[in-house]
Amino acid sequence: MRCSGHFRSFSPTELDFIGGFKRGELVSDAGSSILLEGTHSPHLYTVISGWGFRYKTLEDGRRQILNYVLPGDFIGLQGSVLSEMAHSVDALSDMILCVFERKRLYALYETHPELAFDITWLAAREEQMLDEHLLSVGRRTAAERAAYLLAFLFERAAAVALFSKKNRIAPLTQQHVADTLGLSLVHTNKTLRKLSDRGAIDWHDSGFEIKDVDQLKEIAHWEGLPEIARPFI
Repeated sequence: MRCSGHFRSFSPTELDFIGGFKRGELVSDAGSSILLEGTHSPHLYTVISGWGFRYKTLEDGRRQILNYVLPGDFIGLQGSVLSEMAHSVDALSDMILCVFERKRLYALYETHPELAFDITWLAAREEQMLDEHLLSVGRRTAAERAAYLLAFLFERAAAVALFSKKNRIAPLTQQHVADTLGLSLVHTNKTLRKLSDRGAIDWHDSGFEIKDVDQLKEIAHWEGLPEIARPFI
């Protein structure tokens, strides 16, 4: 995945350190929880394959999906700062994650400032995405929200070749979309039908087919993701 052109190159010294930093790999089945809100994990993770989502829940079980995690994403950092996770992470598909010991994170900051900056970059990028998501939930119409979300996921997935069928986003249900957009399932269904009627998408039981991503971006008033090489820890 480092050779995809989507990630920045690393020096041999940095690669050696990351090789020693790594403590193994975790295979997570679709539907399983990787990190749980309110718990402390001794590990950090980088997504190698598959995808999942971050979310928070209210006491009555209502869920808000905050963002999605794709190959190259670094997860669990929040627990290093706050001692416990303030959100959960579940697997949408089968996933493989690289496992790091949280306690060794300080050695990275002490000995490899370039890698430390990479972690800061990833945290800032996550904040930037959450800013856009909050704008979407707060100010975009239902159709604009749905168009933005599907265009956003499509472009992120395409950058890391997540899906074998390049125009598909799967697995992803209408309930996932509703929990991301802050809409009821009925309202979400009607909204997605409007996008389908315009020829921008088709939806299936297991996910969505993107037929016209440019139209989705136009509906959402969104310019798309920047084309920059990002870090990969």
